[in-house]
Amino acid sequence: MADIINPVNEGDLQAQIEEVEALSSIYGDEWCVIDEASRIFCIKISNDLEEPKLTACLQIILPPDYPSASPPIYQIKEHVGESILYLWVEKIREFLVDVSQRSESVDQQEKVNMTAEEDVDDDDEDVPDFRTLKLNTDNAHLFSDHANDEEVPPIKHGNTITDRRSTFQPHLSPVVTPRQVKMVLEKLYENKKIASATHNIYAYRIYCEDKHSFLQDCEDDGETAAGGRLLHLLQILDVRDVMVVVSRWYGGILLGPDRFKHINNCARNILVEEGYTASSDDASKSGAKTKKPKGKKTK
Repeated sequence: MADIINPVNEGDLQAQIEEVEALSSIYGDEWCVIDEASRIFCIKISNDLEEPKLTACLQIILPPDYPSASPPIYQIKEHVGESILYLWVEKIREFLVDVSQRSESVDQQEKVNMTAEEDVDDDDEDVPDFRTLKLNTDNAHLFSDHANDEEVPPIKHGNTITDRRSTFQPHLSPVVTPRQVKMVLEKLYENKKIASATHNIYAYRIYCEDKHSFLQDCEDDGETAAGGRLLHLLQILDVRDVMVVVSRWYGGILLGPDRFKHINNCARNILVEEGYTASSDDASKSGAKTKKPKGKKTK
């Protein structure tokens, strides 16, 4: 009798692909692929001290039904020369407490998202949509009536990545309202080069203090699934009150999955440069950090 093999859930596979892409962007050379087909990976973790230099390897196996039904399988290998079991137990305890606290706000977050969607239906002035902006780049007055009471948040432009004649460039801005998201998009599209990009992918996360949950959204702008991957990166890095836009100018050669890697790498680089999260070295020591943008804005 033939063995019964559980079919791979397409949703789980897609979730794994997105998570692996995000982790690869975060950890860079510290992220290793041991066996792509078997979904086995490794993260090298170091304390980055000269003496004593301690290094551990976290080996991860992703089951076919992760994350919907099964947890990841992991193994830690390290040589530190001292007892570490107590430290492991306490770190796991801290993690479980954190997860428990976050789960309490899940229902609230869903309610906030539903309310936000209803507000969008009732008042479309807060709907950020690159596709609409692309059709109206000549209308400088498009949202001027909504921007009289607040300034456009400052926008930072990151370094470009070029691969096979395709160029990727990230842009970042601190935002605390959907209206500011729209203002940033309008401001970016005043730049003819950005407006002419083949794709302008964006994602944002805004923390609602009163409801202890996030208002977040993303846009592919024709680059299928790129917006969701970008938002997933922001979620893993646990950044807040920020939006990231990645412009891509297509060079005529298909890049395949590499295009998602470049988009996430661009986004992560500018988040690190602007202090929204730790560098890969710092992240390996203490995890990603969150930056609270300054209240001051410039024109």
